[in-house]
Amino acid sequence: MVSSQIFSASNLCSSSLRTVNAAIQLPKLPRLPNFSIPQLPNTTQQIIQDFNVSIDHNSIKLEQKINNNDRSNSINNKSNEIIKLYAVLEAVSDRIEMHHNIAEQRNNWNTLLLNSINMITLTATTMSGVAATAATTCSDSSLLALKLSSALLFSAATGILLIMNKIQPSQLTEEQRNATRLFKQLRSQIQTKIALGNTGEEDVKEAMEKVLALDKAYPLPLLGAMLEKYPAKFEPANWWPTSKKGKTQSKKMGKMSNGWSQDLEMEMREVVEVIKRKDSEDYERLGNIALKVNKSLAIAGPLLTGIAAIGSTFIGNGSSLAPFVPLLAGSMAAAVNTFEHGGQVGMVFEMYRASGGFFNLLETSIESTLGEKDFEKRENGELFEMKMALQLGRSVSELRELASKSASYRMEGVEINEFASKLF
Repeated sequence: MVSSQIFSASNLCSSSLRTVNAAIQLPKLPRLPNFSIPQLPNTTQQIIQDFNVSIDHNSIKLEQKINNNDRSNSINNKSNEIIKLYAVLEAVSDRIEMHHNIAEQRNNWNTLLLNSINMITLTATTMSGVAATAATTCSDSSLLALKLSSALLFSAATGILLIMNKIQPSQLTEEQRNATRLFKQLRSQIQTKIALGNTGEEDVKEAMEKVLALDKAYPLPLLGAMLEKYPAKFEPANWWPTSKKGKTQSKKMGKMSNGWSQDLEMEMREVVEVIKRKDSEDYERLGNIALKVNKSLAIAGPLLTGIAAIGSTFIGNGSSLAPFVPLLAGSMAAAVNTFEHGGQVGMVFEMYRASGGFFNLLETSIESTLGEKDFEKRENGELFEMKMALQLGRSVSELRELASKSASYRMEGVEINEFASKLF
């Protein structure tokens, strides 16, 4: 009984405690978010370090901006140089078309003038023969008409022939052909530089100098600028600009590089000697022969037609030799003119002149390259050797064989019996 009362009392006490605990329990507050509060530097050294970092960051940005500006300026400069090269390329293409058209025109001149002069000369010769045959049978007025007609035709042939010999249409045609070929070569060089993209202001200047040098070497007009067709001495053509670069001497030679070696330099020097002793001398000799033949024929043709014109006026005066002079002179004049202009002796002379200029260009190119002592500024040695071999119509091994043969012959004191060029 007592225990049940005690148990009920304890239950009553525990329930009252729960009630009190429930009454005094506070509600849970919401959790506040975590705020990161920056820590302030505690020392002066930290402040200076942060300041230096900000300065370095700004300087890096400024340097990047300067580099970007320099890069954009260089790109703009390259684009301007490429535009200039395209402008030069357009001028070169126009000159190619001009020289090609004028070459065809002057070739037509040579054919038409030669046919016209020969027809006039042969007609006048025929009329002289008719006048000599009919001198005893026809009337004086008819004979006079034949004589005057023959003399006028011979005089016209003489005047036209003097003009034709002065301008030499066949030689003019060959000049324009050479100019067309050289301008095409220059066009290919400019296109290669543009394709490679490594262009500079020097490339533009060099291209313009080459164009002007070709214009001077092969002028288009006849009056005032025409090349001398009968010079006192044979001189090879010169269509490249004179180099104004001085020879640079490096303070320290060291080991050769950029594809060059001592053997390659000796090879190029031997090639130059062969070109000078054989090719250049031979074409100079042939050019002088062609020049003398052309001069003789240019004098003989008008002289013969002039003699025929004078001789035709004496037909029927009682002299037995009078009819033979215009007949023989007119026939010989037609033969001489055909040989001179039909055989295109002026064109042959111009061909020898251009060939001599080609060998001079090879000599100048090799000597100027070897004169540059800074090997990095030279053209690559292997590429240069290959170009020289191709221009001479040889393989690289044949070019080396020619150089070694020339060196051995020169040491023995014997003249080499081989030409450097196999092309012509």
